[in-house]
Amino acid sequence: MSEIKTTPTMGAEDSPDAIYDARKLGAPKMAVFGLQHMFAMFGATILVPTLTGLSVSATLLFAGLGTLLFHFVSKGKVPAFLGSSFAFIAGYAAIAPNGEADLLPYACLGVACAGLLYLVLSALFRVFGPTRVMRFFPPVVTGPIVISIGLILASSAIGNASTNWLIAIVAIAIIVVANIWGKGMVRIIPILLGVIGAYLVAALTGQVDFTGVAEAAWIGLPFAWGDTAFSLFGASFDAGLAITAIITIMPLAFATMIEHIGDVSAISSTCNRNFIAEPGLHRTLLGDGLATILASLFGAPANTTYGENTGVLALTRVFDPRVIRIAALFAIAFSFCPKFAAVIAAMPACVIGGVSLVLYGMISAVGIRNLVENHVDFMKSRNVLITALILVLSLGIAYSAAGAIVVPMGGITISLSGLAVGSVVGIVLNMVLPGHEYVFGEASEGEAEAEGPLPLEGNLEEFEELEAQKG
Repeated sequence: MSEIKTTPTMGAEDSPDAIYDARKLGAPKMAVFGLQHMFAMFGATILVPTLTGLSVSATLLFAGLGTLLFHFVSKGKVPAFLGSSFAFIAGYAAIAPNGEADLLPYACLGVACAGLLYLVLSALFRVFGPTRVMRFFPPVVTGPIVISIGLILASSAIGNASTNWLIAIVAIAIIVVANIWGKGMVRIIPILLGVIGAYLVAALTGQVDFTGVAEAAWIGLPFAWGDTAFSLFGASFDAGLAITAIITIMPLAFATMIEHIGDVSAISSTCNRNFIAEPGLHRTLLGDGLATILASLFGAPANTTYGENTGVLALTRVFDPRVIRIAALFAIAFSFCPKFAAVIAAMPACVIGGVSLVLYGMISAVGIRNLVENHVDFMKSRNVLITALILVLSLGIAYSAAGAIVVPMGGITISLSGLAVGSVVGIVLNMVLPGHEYVFGEASEGEAEAEGPLPLEGNLEEFEELEAQKG
């Protein structure tokens, strides 16, 4: 997590007034912003249940409920959306390799137990405070981690876009044109316009199969009792399989918790607010962990803070957390409509790929900005080594044949993702190499003392009150 600059240099269009003006557009346009965030997370979120065999509708429901729970725990201050985590796909595959309906609840039980580790780390932040814990996560570590998140995701964007580059380029072109030359609302909703425009072109050119849409019902329950972890506890409960699932899947949480810190860092940097200090990582970790536990118990994928939505924040400069909560409500409402889920499922991969290329690139750009704004000195060999190893290990392992480092432990096998390995190596190197001088909360070298964070979240009245107090 980086120390977030509280007095960033901002252009006229990025000033606090410009951002608050965007929020004065009224409820209808705020709803459009929320719809844009929902569509931004759709491609990746529904891909997880598609790959694992979990319910798409349940995924939408608990992405929405998990997001609202996260906002409640984090005092409604962090504009983060929680969607399906890719980190646990290997865990689902280990327990239910072919998406077997009778085995998936055991995997979900393991993921729910993994969510408990979030609560443990949250307690550590609460007891020892961010200053002590964040010594392990200075900008030289978290910046490259954020960069790696975007670059690792980029391969999936390329893979999706390559199914039809023409449609993907249409999506990219719409986003670029809307964001650079658009006026008013057009400039603020480029992602939504890119999705709709590219989807329409794909449909007109015969790239979309609407068979599933025609067959789907209009209204239906998002999940069945037999898909939940609660259904396990009966006469046929396999205690051995449950223990195996828990031991196999729980270690994956170490990677996702580090990713959570990186995501919160990226959101903080994007919004020019220090969310690590307020509302605090103990709250964001607690919210993420509780959301993961809730989703898993009811047969949905684990939740995680979503990089796609961070990309939307960076692109639109609309940081109001209410927009994210509106997106969550949309996700909940649409989870009860199987026909809508079918429409989204019918969206061609090339549309998702084109939009993702922009969003994933924005994530990496935020990581670079993180390093620049915190004045990380790359004239120091230690900083060069730490950054180099994080990037090479994270990307190299992710793009290797295995895609992970496999560690046999007795009768089970643990897979460590490239991001997890790179993050751990970066954290350890930062602590053992000489020159570790970072203190969380202090101004970066060469910076003047900040007067306080820019109020880029909350309501306009709060901002005006703070300005009045400054005199």
